[in-house]
Parts: sequence; C-alpha cells; structure tokens
Amino acid sequence: MEPDHSTAAGPGPFEIFVDGRPVAVTVGQTVGAALHAAGIRSWRTTRFGGRPRGLFCGIGVCFDCLIVVNGRPAERACRLEARPGDEVSTS
Repeated sequence: MEPDHSTAAGPGPFEIFVDGRPVAVTVGQTVGAALHAAGIRSWRTTRFGGRPRGLFCGIGVCFDCLIVVNGRPAERACRLEARPGDEVSTS
C-alpha cells in the first residue's frame, strides 16, 4: 500500500502566486522553500542600504525572510506552510 502524503493542502503538488506569477509547490513545503526551489533567493531589502534578504537561518529565528502572504504582513516564509492559491507579495 502506498503511504498517504496528503495534508491540509491536498494530495498533490499545487501552485501559489508570487507577485501574480504561479510558483509550483510540493505538499509540505514552506513558502520560503517554494520560493527558493523556484530560484527566488531574495524578496525584500533592508531599510538602510537596500540589501537583499530572503532565507537565512531557515528556522524562524532571524526574521530575514519576512514576506506578505494573503495580505498579512511580516509572515516568516521559512515557518509558514504554503497553501494552494496563497497570494504572496514581495513589494
């Protein structure tokens, strides 16, 4: 018997939308992991100096990966599991 890999997100791969562009997601991936897998390495900049930020620690300690998801600001991309149809904004 095949193991059941379904989650709240459903039984198979799905998409989220990053600034309107579809990004493929594997069930169980965080928003940060999905962005990284899609080649998106930074999605915000520092207030001073405008330096790019994205995943750094990957465990929710550093807050470099903050992003807007479904209109909610300051979500930690490394800790937030992606859900089908999530709207992610990098601006």
